[in-house]
Amino acid sequence: MTSQNQISTPQQAIVPIHLQVGTALPSLVTPAINRITLSMYAGASGDNNPIHVDIDFARRAGMPDVFAHGMLSMAYMGRLLTNWVPQEKIIQFKARFVGITHVGNQLTCTAKVVEQLEFEGKPVLRIELCAATQYGDVKTLGDALIHI
Repeated sequence: MTSQNQISTPQQAIVPIHLQVGTALPSLVTPAINRITLSMYAGASGDNNPIHVDIDFARRAGMPDVFAHGMLSMAYMGRLLTNWVPQEKIIQFKARFVGITHVGNQLTCTAKVVEQLEFEGKPVLRIELCAATQYGDVKTLGDALIHI
């Protein structure tokens, strides 16, 4: 059982040998973003920009409320990857932030194998990732290379 601020993870990450282009990885659904999550992430990441934790500051900046750090959604996508493969197998991981993740948004991170290729002489899979809200709004897009 997990609390509302935790995401369960498997005991062991294993790369399935049968993966091919088009294969979807198991998705990761986060708890709804709340102020405690934002505060904890700010402390852990060192990103103490007040727009993420101080509602008065956010309102003075023209926002209706605080909102999640872009890197938090990338971290969740990274969690999806490390639920599936050991961290040392991740050769490259990039993200592009395309929307603001608001308090109350619940993210679903998805990924799919889009290409098998060689990188520096080693076989790799290219994975496309996406983090979208419960309303289907895409917030972050990503790309990763995984050594197989």
